[in-house]
Amino acid sequence: MTQTISRDAGAARLGAAGVAVTVATTLSNGLAYLVPVLGARRLDPADLGALATVLALGAIAAVPGFGLQIAVAVHRARRGPTPTGRLALLTAGVTAGITVAAAPLLTVLLRLPVALTLLLAATTFATVLAGRWLGELQGDQRFLRLSAGMTVLALGRYGGLIVGLALGTGPVTALLLTTVTGLLVLPLLARLARTARPGPSAAASEGGLRPTHVMTACGATLAMLTISYADLLLARQLLSADGSGAYAVGAVLTKGALWAPQVVTLLALPRLAQGDRRARALGLAVILACGAVLVGAAALGGELAFRLAGGADYLHLAGEAPLFAATGALYAVVFMLVNDRVASGARFPAVPLWVATAGLAGAAVLVAPRTVEGILTCALGAAALTAAVMAWLALRPRDPSPRP
Repeated sequence: MTQTISRDAGAARLGAAGVAVTVATTLSNGLAYLVPVLGARRLDPADLGALATVLALGAIAAVPGFGLQIAVAVHRARRGPTPTGRLALLTAGVTAGITVAAAPLLTVLLRLPVALTLLLAATTFATVLAGRWLGELQGDQRFLRLSAGMTVLALGRYGGLIVGLALGTGPVTALLLTTVTGLLVLPLLARLARTARPGPSAAASEGGLRPTHVMTACGATLAMLTISYADLLLARQLLSADGSGAYAVGAVLTKGALWAPQVVTLLALPRLAQGDRRARALGLAVILACGAVLVGAAALGGELAFRLAGGADYLHLAGEAPLFAATGALYAVVFMLVNDRVASGARFPAVPLWVATAGLAGAAVLVAPRTVEGILTCALGAAALTAAVMAWLALRPRDPSPRP
């Protein structure tokens, strides 16, 4: 009876944590979408293009922050509290330094004001450094605080931009405001991550987090983003303007099916780091069930989905809606399994994704017809093959003690 009550209480806490993290993720995505909506109404086309380009560069530059978060969460779940401050500063500093070094080139190639590229470096520093505290909260499975931290970070990343654009300022002033808000929220994140647990011991420090751990997690994060956007980039390159636009509308369904169950991966990561196979099986089951529901909904309501995503001009693609959704659902499985590989200490967890990306590009360029259906078929095939390979790697017998 006691075990049943304890199990029910644990499930209730995990459910509440899942809801909180989902709300925080939804809020973060909503603020991110609000920025271009406000920009389209407040800026002229030239300034809007410059701001959109800087935001895209910022998303790429933020990858080390996600990698840092994953590496810290995995290491903390496995070993407990260990020193992370110096490595976090190093990761944020190197990322910002690379952005500064690339500023002249970005200014010339992308026709951006120098001030925007330099402010990008400052915002990147804050975003990457925040990954340290989010990783500590995730690794300790303090998910309610993690959801609060995600909300605080989202307000810091986008709050200044939204206020600046709402007040009618230009992109430079708006990005300056968001740089300030991004730096101001860092002490709040540090306070959220503060713990009463004892500090790291000498033994823990000897097995502390190393740059190679962060680089491995960053490489996996970059590979996941690359393969999930590769078909959209190929469509832009290979199809006509109308065709690439139609594919972009369909890709909304892909991204929805991909990101909808990501809260499961976030909650499962600490357990995966501890070698909990039951958590992996349960997480995969939830992700597969979510994918099946979304694919079924796309099959039944394809016209409604395309009407909401792009309008009546794209209803001729309604029959492809379940294929777009299935691609995203398969990539959600892939993301879960890649995180499992990172958590288990695999040396090169992202290699299958890079191979699949190359295969997708080769098939789309050399074999597939230059149509929406042709690119989509290649993307779906790459997602299915990658999921199969990652599942095989996950189910292979391996050393029960994960590598540090």
